[in-house]
Amino acid sequence: MRTLNLALQGGGSHGAFTWGVLDALLADGHVDIEGVSGTSAGALNAVALASGWANAEAAGRDPREGARERLAAVWNRVSAWGSLGTLPQQFMKMMLGGAVLSPYQSNPLGINPLRDLLDAEIDFVAIAEHPRLKVFVSATHVNTGRAVVFSGRKLDARAVLASACLPQVFHAVEIDGEPYWDGGYSVNPALSPLLTECRCADLLLVQINPLRREETPRSTAEIQDRVSELTFNASLLTQMRAIDFINRLVAEGAVSHPRCRAVRVHRVDGGSALEAYPGSSRGSPDAVMIQRLCEAGRAAAHDWLRRHFAAIGQHSTVDIARDYLDDTRMDLPLQPARLHLRAPSFRPWLARLLRGS
Repeated sequence: MRTLNLALQGGGSHGAFTWGVLDALLADGHVDIEGVSGTSAGALNAVALASGWANAEAAGRDPREGARERLAAVWNRVSAWGSLGTLPQQFMKMMLGGAVLSPYQSNPLGINPLRDLLDAEIDFVAIAEHPRLKVFVSATHVNTGRAVVFSGRKLDARAVLASACLPQVFHAVEIDGEPYWDGGYSVNPALSPLLTECRCADLLLVQINPLRREETPRSTAEIQDRVSELTFNASLLTQMRAIDFINRLVAEGAVSHPRCRAVRVHRVDGGSALEAYPGSSRGSPDAVMIQRLCEAGRAAAHDWLRRHFAAIGQHSTVDIARDYLDDTRMDLPLQPARLHLRAPSFRPWLARLLRGS
């Protein structure tokens, strides 16, 4: 058995690819999960996995099968939103800036079909009370632009609604009097809690926003799609630069805190399967597309397990410098001063570094 932490990107209906990846990992039976961090659709996948896992384990059933069943139930509901004329379908069509009116004008009652889905499918109490599985959901604080991570007792339906709150479509979600929007604007997904709150040093990123496009966008729709992809990948690039910096600090003996260890990074990405769909299709609950993306996710995860399972716990399978770094890379001095980080200062230091602040 090998243990992973999972980092799940947001991306609307393209999160069905992540569903397929998770389904294959769970079905394999040789992968244990300590922590899951998700944003937007990644947050929905994270709480579905955790809720199914916790409920099944409490009932004496195989937790992996419980997680698979809950993920399928959630995405079957999302697929049902594609039925012609349903209100959720109209909301999905307005996503990604397609709406002309503010949601406070077009949706004055603040109706959100995701709320009913969460109430029906997700047991947040079971997630909070699970003794081992850690779940982190991120949203963007509207007034400051900062990422806020919800976990434990603070992780509830409102947190997931906030994480998936596209401001062109839905009212800002208020939690303790503070307004929140989609987590993808600030962190997609949050990696720091997986590094500071979990013992496992292996991080598997499920990436559904393409880093690279071969063709230069020219039409209005293509430009809008690419701007959206760049926006929702920006925080990931910053976090990967920080992880590379941490790994080099550890490798050169420049840091002395016992919990500051090298991070082994892995990735499953959509590749050509997701590049075949324009970014605007993330707002479509089309059942055929969702099923095809799920199957593509399963295939990608099976391929990753076949090629890289033995690397879990041993070494990274992602070349961070090649895939994520640029000329802003933070170079170490030739003889770096040793950093003596005390336990109370370690987590804030690492969190600031990952945020790029």
